[in-house]
Amino acid sequence: MTTPALLAHQAPLAIDAAATGWILVSTALVLMMTLPGLALFYGGMVRKKNIISTIAHSAASFMVVTVLWFVVGYSLSFGVSGEPTNGFIGGLQALFLNGVTIETAHSLAPGLPEYLWIAFQLTFAIITPAIIAGAFAERMKFSASVLFFALWHLIVYAPVCHQVWGGGWLGGWGVLDFAGGAVVHVNAGVAGLVCALVLGPRHGFGRDNMAPANLAYAAIGTGLLFVGWLGFNAGSAWAADGIAAVAALNTILAPAAAAFGWMVVEWIDQKRPTLLGLLSGLVGGLVAVTPAAGFVDPKGAFLIGLVGGPACYAGSVWLKRALKYDDSLDAFGIHGVGGIVGAVLTGLLASASINALSEGADVVKQVLGLFAVIAWSAVGTWIVLMVCRFTTGLRVDREGEIEGLDYSQHGETIH
Repeated sequence: MTTPALLAHQAPLAIDAAATGWILVSTALVLMMTLPGLALFYGGMVRKKNIISTIAHSAASFMVVTVLWFVVGYSLSFGVSGEPTNGFIGGLQALFLNGVTIETAHSLAPGLPEYLWIAFQLTFAIITPAIIAGAFAERMKFSASVLFFALWHLIVYAPVCHQVWGGGWLGGWGVLDFAGGAVVHVNAGVAGLVCALVLGPRHGFGRDNMAPANLAYAAIGTGLLFVGWLGFNAGSAWAADGIAAVAALNTILAPAAAAFGWMVVEWIDQKRPTLLGLLSGLVGGLVAVTPAAGFVDPKGAFLIGLVGGPACYAGSVWLKRALKYDDSLDAFGIHGVGGIVGAVLTGLLASASINALSEGADVVKQVLGLFAVIAWSAVGTWIVLMVCRFTTGLRVDREGEIEGLDYSQHGETIH
């Protein structure tokens, strides 16, 4: 009678030592994806005068989301609302991690200490808005980005996370998303597209040379993202088992196929292959396999990569060229398009011999689930941008943009 009652989302901890060890490692790997992985990947692709400001976006995403996750984000994402009909957002029982102890587990992962589950899921919440920053790089005020990250986490990320992973209606309906194709990549990619359209193009877009300042930074960042992605995908098995093993192999195989597919299309279209293209194709393959990593066999992962690479090239080059929008670092072209391709192909290629949950795979459900996530992300992102526009303002002034955001926003430069 003196034992505190478990919250609605909790279970008594029955620790799985092997799983706990693997998720501890995976948490570190996924955290590395944002800092320094994505920070260097994005930082190397902007002009020299904007490297510091671009890296600062990743640092700001870590700062803002971690604080909000502790205060309310975890509760909204993985708590239970108390109303059986509410499949859209969690409740407030776990504010400030109230009720979480070293003896509790989340009901979704009873073999893991709840504190570890909180840390692991936090790393996904951190990187998602940081991905969006690639779309508004080189022109958004830093103050606006901080407010944007905070509001977007609460209004867009937490509800979508709950709907797909936290016991909400999309997951209950049978939409499959192993490690974040919809929750992370489509969600962030669509938000990035909305940001690019609302902010408008950078000064000199289509006229000035906007080539990457340091592809070595971008290559190092890609490598860190790649290694971290093993924790991202294989860690999403929440166990050290056969599903984690096939997810790890799929996470290596798909980006190789995607980089090859991107290279072939780029070679035909541009008459030469580029390092930036290889890196972009590799990341596109990682994105595309993410929703499918623990549901498909290696043949399926190879096909997803082979389709995903050219699809991301089309989204990053041909679509952007045709519609003339300025998605600075192809947040939509790679994460949005790659996530959509991977989510749809998950419905087609998921194998029950790999994961029993694949028996419920359905392309129609995947497509309808994508429409729901796209709509929520697009509308929520627009609302957040409007709040930023009428409070902090969205864009730096023309002089500050020409001078570079490193100095105009932070008073720092790279010599």
